[in-house]
Amino acid sequence: MDNIMQHFRPEEAPFVEEATGWIQEVRDQNRFVLTNFLNPRENFILKTLVNRLDDIKSQSFGGYLNAEMQRVIIFPDYFTPEQADFNITLVSIGYPVKFAKIHHRNVLGTLANMGVERDTFGDIISNGDEWQFFVKTEMAEFFLSQVSKIGNIKVRLAPKDLDEVIEPENDWESGSTTVASLRADAVIAEGFHLSRNHAKELLEERKVTLNWKLHQRPDFELVANDLLSVRGYGRIRLDSVEGMTKKNKIRILISVISSKKKK
Repeated sequence: MDNIMQHFRPEEAPFVEEATGWIQEVRDQNRFVLTNFLNPRENFILKTLVNRLDDIKSQSFGGYLNAEMQRVIIFPDYFTPEQADFNITLVSIGYPVKFAKIHHRNVLGTLANMGVERDTFGDIISNGDEWQFFVKTEMAEFFLSQVSKIGNIKVRLAPKDLDEVIEPENDWESGSTTVASLRADAVIAEGFHLSRNHAKELLEERKVTLNWKLHQRPDFELVANDLLSVRGYGRIRLDSVEGMTKKNKIRILISVISSKKKK
């Protein structure tokens, strides 16, 4: 375990331990294990652990192509997972489109306040008017029966087949840039064209989440697949670290969604 942990952050030890347990369960019981919805960093950690082994494989799926939150099946190498094995239900949100406006934060807030863990449901997507989200099939009935409002808007949830998924708006803008360091405040400043001081203030004022958890440390070093959400500004995903430039800057690939462009 100690040898494995040198590749990950100390605070990721509980997840590494849990993931190691899933892999051991597959080996001991010779059957597949299905996870809850994992964020990109968790997915990366799990796949890194699985890829060290010859007899165990993994496959991920979040309900549609390029989903951010995905369930992962860990399985013996002779097994072939099918889409139905991922147990994902698509839910549509019916509401008076002409008279009301729903935002991602409203849907997320409602679902997160249902007393369930964040890994119970996956991506929340929209094409501008329609809204849908993905849940564990075993929890679908709970959401369908319990959610009647998003914010102060009356809604009606309905299950859909996965092939009825809408084409989500893709607001991510990807590109290459350089930073002096991989500190959270440096990447936020670069991603949203802010001063380092302002980025630091946003962190200290509890306006930033890292991989869906509240984060306040400006000096925290980011790694590939980290996702930052900054209240009032949008989201930044660190896609990869490409190495050093001749001027000793770090070249990174990032993707950004700016909430300043659209309201």
